[in-house]
Amino acid sequence: MRLRHAILGLLSREPQSGYDLNRAFNSSIVYFWYADQSQIYRTLDRLEADGAISTQVIPQSGRPDRRVHSLTESGRAELDAWLMSPLEPATVKDPLLARVFFAARLGHEGLDELLSKAEERFRQETEALEAIDFGDADVGDLDTAMKAAVLRYGIDGTKAQLEWVRQTRRAIAADAARTRPNTTEKD
Repeated sequence: MRLRHAILGLLSREPQSGYDLNRAFNSSIVYFWYADQSQIYRTLDRLEADGAISTQVIPQSGRPDRRVHSLTESGRAELDAWLMSPLEPATVKDPLLARVFFAARLGHEGLDELLSKAEERFRQETEALEAIDFGDADVGDLDTAMKAAVLRYGIDGTKAQLEWVRQTRRAIAADAARTRPNTTEKD
């Protein structure tokens, strides 16, 4: 997936400004795709140059003009073609896994501290995702049902990550107990 596809998807719902798109990213798809504001604006410029979106400039008094972006037929066709194309391979760049991979040098206590922080983060992410309510997705429209499906995926994923951290912490504690020198005195 490229950022342009995420933007085309968001614009397929309704015309939006760059500011609106940034808010939409941060309140919905941030859990599976990240983009900062400058990336969004650069991509909007490219989409407009490519003819995938059109931009309407709305004058505002006392503030910069508002630029509202809409999909063109070309943009709709590109979005549909991407939606129907073969899936791209998943790419993983996970800072936690990279740290854990190299973290044995920290010893048992350092590893446990690192994983304790990860456990707290995954717990908070799970709680935040579980607080999102789409209502009764089984009764709602297809769009709501698909958003709820992605939400379930996110919740299940963060719960799995949380369980992985807990299992790894238990393994570290067991290894620490096994390798700890016996300090009891012999008679």
